[in-house]
Amino acid sequence: MSKPPLLDCNLHDYLEIACLFRYRVRLIMTDHSVIEGKAITTGATGGEEYLALLVAGETLTLPVHRLASITALTPGARFGEIRLR
Repeated sequence: MSKPPLLDCNLHDYLEIACLFRYRVRLIMTDHSVIEGKAITTGATGGEEYLALLVAGETLTLPVHRLASITALTPGARFGEIRLR
């Protein structure tokens, strides 16, 4: 079984910025579902990168390879919409 593709470093930086400043973000997943929440941290487990998002008091860990785009919803954020795929 092959590992999922890694996200380019320059795009991964946007995830790190969102987590550093705890931005509220809107994620569009590769299956076109939409998830909104507060970016908490990134990490890796079993060779798969993930983004942890706080949604309605619950932490979701979302595989980075399933993210199509991220949009910062926090006013004054350092980025807007970033297409990841």
